[in-house]
Amino acid sequence: MRILYLVILVLLGCEKNNQPETNGAYRITKNITYNAISLDVIIDKPVSDNPDVLIVFHGTVQSDSEIITAANTTLNKFKGILDRENMMIVSVAYPQENLLFGDNIAQAEAALLWVKNNANQELGITVGKVFLAGHSQGGYLVTRLNTMYETNGVIANAPGPLNLVYRCGLEENEQVESSAVCIKLQNVYGLTTVNSEAYFERSLLNFTNGFKSDILFFQGLNDSPIQLHSWPIFKEDVTNCTNCQNSQFIEIPGGHAALFENASAKTAFNHFINSR
Repeated sequence: MRILYLVILVLLGCEKNNQPETNGAYRITKNITYNAISLDVIIDKPVSDNPDVLIVFHGTVQSDSEIITAANTTLNKFKGILDRENMMIVSVAYPQENLLFGDNIAQAEAALLWVKNNANQELGITVGKVFLAGHSQGGYLVTRLNTMYETNGVIANAPGPLNLVYRCGLEENEQVESSAVCIKLQNVYGLTTVNSEAYFERSLLNFTNGFKSDILFFQGLNDSPIQLHSWPIFKEDVTNCTNCQNSQFIEIPGGHAALFENASAKTAFNHFINSR
């Protein structure tokens, strides 16, 4: 029975950490390591063995027990709006629970560099162009990665938190419900009124320069008041950047997930990828 079970797993291409023995389309969860940093990624490979790659990053979760589910959901969301069947999607299950906000940039970096440098050998493919896309905290991560590495293009939907000084300050004043993100920062840095610089250094408003690749931002105009409060400031700072590649902003009706719900946003998303 065990032999039959293993054969079925291989045929389905779902045995964790193992590349299916047949080429062609498959989806697997794989533990990868780059520069001594290990994490899980979900790989959705098309039939082609020479695919362009879209690396996607999910939003905030409450527990690391949820990151595989979040990575699968995010992969499905981006695959649902992608008009290309020959593109490989790698969804990154990056950790959050035991880290200060922003420290998981190390795992995000490891995933990008693994795709760039190791995926060919480990998966038996030839990677073509590499794009980044992220939603919410995932948008934060891909925006930061764009200040570090050149890719073929970056897409960020409702990236944030934009301003942790503002957001965590509201929590300290009990104007909004407290969050794990701000509680952890307060335990290390104290209140925002005492150490605002430490909070700002981790905010996306601190990463509005030096974009190495073209980047497309989406923002739903019915998003949360906290997001929309700092959005005009973020947009202005990026627009005024003098050492950035091209940045484009698309503001659309809808909430935090507007990219996945708006037809014109989906069109712009695909035009951005297909024109590069």
